[in-house]
Amino acid sequence: MRKITVFIIGILFGTSFAFSQAPQKLSTSEIHQSIQKLNFLGTALYIAAHPDDENTRLISYLSNHVNARTAYLALTRGDGGQNLIGPELRELLGVLRTQELLGARSVDGGEQYFSRANDFGYSKHPDETLKIWNKKEVLGDVVWAIRNLRPDVIINRFDHRTPGSTHGHHTSSAVLSVEAFDLANNPHAYPDQLKSTTTWQPKRAFFNTSWWFYGSQENFEKADKSKMVNMDIGVYYPSRGLSNNEIASMASNNHLCQGFGRPTTRGSQDEYIELIKGDMPNDPSNVFDGINTTWSRVEGGKVVGAILYDIEENYDFINPAKHLPQLIEAYKLIQRIPDAHWKNRKSEEIKNIILAVSGLYLEASAQESYTNPGETIKVTIEALNRSSANIMLSSVSFSPEMTNNNKTALDENKKIILELELNIPKNASYSSPYWLNEEGSLGMYAVPNKSLIGKPETPRQFNAYFNLDFDGYPITFVKPVVYRYSKPDKGELYQPFEILPQVTASINEDVIIFADAKDQEIAVNIKAGNDSLIGQIKLQIPTGWMVSPDMINFEIHQKGDEKTVSFKITPPSQESEGFINPIITIGNKTYTKKLIEIAYDHIPTQSVLQPSKAKVVRLNIKKIGENIGYIVGAGDKVPESLEQIGYKVHIIDPTSIQEGTLAKYDGIVVGIRAYNVVKELKFKQRFLLDYVENGGNLIIQYNTLGRGRNGLGIDNLSPYKLELSRDRVTDENSAVNILAKKHSLVNFPNPITQNDFKGWVQERGLYFPNEWGEEFTPILSMSDEGESIKQGALLVAPYGKGNYIYTGLSFFRELPAGVSGAYKIFANMLSLGKGELEKDSNIKG
Repeated sequence: MRKITVFIIGILFGTSFAFSQAPQKLSTSEIHQSIQKLNFLGTALYIAAHPDDENTRLISYLSNHVNARTAYLALTRGDGGQNLIGPELRELLGVLRTQELLGARSVDGGEQYFSRANDFGYSKHPDETLKIWNKKEVLGDVVWAIRNLRPDVIINRFDHRTPGSTHGHHTSSAVLSVEAFDLANNPHAYPDQLKSTTTWQPKRAFFNTSWWFYGSQENFEKADKSKMVNMDIGVYYPSRGLSNNEIASMASNNHLCQGFGRPTTRGSQDEYIELIKGDMPNDPSNVFDGINTTWSRVEGGKVVGAILYDIEENYDFINPAKHLPQLIEAYKLIQRIPDAHWKNRKSEEIKNIILAVSGLYLEASAQESYTNPGETIKVTIEALNRSSANIMLSSVSFSPEMTNNNKTALDENKKIILELELNIPKNASYSSPYWLNEEGSLGMYAVPNKSLIGKPETPRQFNAYFNLDFDGYPITFVKPVVYRYSKPDKGELYQPFEILPQVTASINEDVIIFADAKDQEIAVNIKAGNDSLIGQIKLQIPTGWMVSPDMINFEIHQKGDEKTVSFKITPPSQESEGFINPIITIGNKTYTKKLIEIAYDHIPTQSVLQPSKAKVVRLNIKKIGENIGYIVGAGDKVPESLEQIGYKVHIIDPTSIQEGTLAKYDGIVVGIRAYNVVKELKFKQRFLLDYVENGGNLIIQYNTLGRGRNGLGIDNLSPYKLELSRDRVTDENSAVNILAKKHSLVNFPNPITQNDFKGWVQERGLYFPNEWGEEFTPILSMSDEGESIKQGALLVAPYGKGNYIYTGLSFFRELPAGVSGAYKIFANMLSLGKGELEKDSNIKG
């Protein structure tokens, strides 16, 4: 289940918070494991490029079997990927994938961190990647992560020694990790960081190798493994009733937008990591061998360990609360440890264990999910002690500086409910994914507040501080203010408590195409974030365009209500493009943002503020035909884009395709990766080819390379020979040569010129065929710098009375971005064979 709603807002906003999920409630066996982890003073850092690059088997093994603090540093948030479950792309996809990573870490026990690098799309070489990313800054982010996390062991997912053999982002993550290994301990490297942290030297660095990097299992078996650590990551955890690789599979299943849903696995399984820096462990199965990971590692730690090791060894699974006095004593001693890193880290760990063993439940829930700056909202405080321990609630406040002396005894299993008021300052910031607050570059997000670099999410603005007293000893527990509610069909739910503007508005389409000089009515949706709103809205338009009226007054009486207003936009007579921007004024304040809500069952609801705008494109475009059938694949906005230029697009259910059902369409388009994700298509392909033979145009967009003939599990993808490959052109500005200059596809009804390949975004195309029958005509050629020419981007072949077209051009990116040349090419494909110039349609150029 999912839903996406879009509004417009004024001022930046967005959220993505792990604590919007239900609070963690540990079982007695989970408490025992937390004590084991508390007694392990070692850290491992796993480094790769994207969400879903991480090896969840190894992260889970290190976290749950070794009990090490284990973190994953993903250099990007996966913004340049594709989305199998919804329409989010680019930065919105990055928000979604951030939450999927946090969900994975909540399963495998790891922690999640990021750099400022933006996933700009596929890159063939680390040289290109590091140029676009700004190597110095991303390297600094890796150094920053190492200095703050202080890992003993670093494990790279990819090999730094093989540039050009895989995604440039992949190799770059390893290259930067290797450089940062030594730089992190160099006080002359990134010295400004040392105002907030200290230098650190990891002990070892590894490459997470496998047979795949050797080309075959046979080659790997012959490889020298003297510098490899081998771990059985299929170990079984009786206290959980799960194998480690089962947990890893469950963690990976969070990456749903990338199609990572899969069955769990179990049983013995070898995992190898190859030493690339530091000393080799004497025990080839223990990555921490020779590293002191006991409490004796830190000054003042031995006396702490004496208490905590005893609890671990003699843990009472029936009554864990009996260990509370020892835990309080250990907490006191931890406060005396001079090493701030270990003091802070272990203080938080033991506080969570203190809460768990005493059955303490502490919550602060706002009466609504959001409010505005300057407002006051009621917050329900719940405090419950489910043990016989002598615990007092000294005070609850929304600031660490605010306290009171009205102590209340937390009697066993007697819930305390308090109603407090939270005053939101007038200058409070809107809830926001920090990396989206300011406009970045193609390769980097802008993060002016350096303390936020690396964090998976924006820290919460408002927290409740529960000051408790344990037999006379005070400890403060901090809980974020959340919104807890329920739905009849879903039960109890949690959302982040957010600060939003008092008004929002949105234009339904990101891109509006004017195919002729006729004016269009543009609807703007205004949503109230507060009661009793009176304001005005206007549209800012590009030079040469006209809007009517200049301004519209509006009133909305209730918070959450919406109102739609319309403006008439008149385009210029010549081709032109630009942006229209709604601007709302209430009193002396203006609002210029839109709010996008991302809601899926497997992540907390996310809200993101972006600049409110829509691209307007005046095209002199012609087309033949009206009714287009569209078979949806992995998800794209091509159908909506085609409707913008006057086509009537009908979504075809593949199961409904039978003989004769397709004849009513002037053309049929198959969505991206359809043959990868729609199983029914292999049974319906013969009907699609019959449609072509009887005079129809069939356009098949790219599919990823798989198994079977043509690289897919289908034998009749094409009526002629057609072999898919991994060929792609990633430079969106790469030169394009029109090979078949006389072919109708580049002449009718729209002449295609070099200008039509300007302004493309992210890439030219991907997964081009590299072999085809002589019946096909390659229309275009292109290449990335230093690579061979690729001619498989756009292939057309007559079949019977119709035309079969296969294209790897990235129309799914270009059309929603309003790239005018992409629209013209697509209109020509759908118009092929339908005009007077079609007598030349078989000319090979």
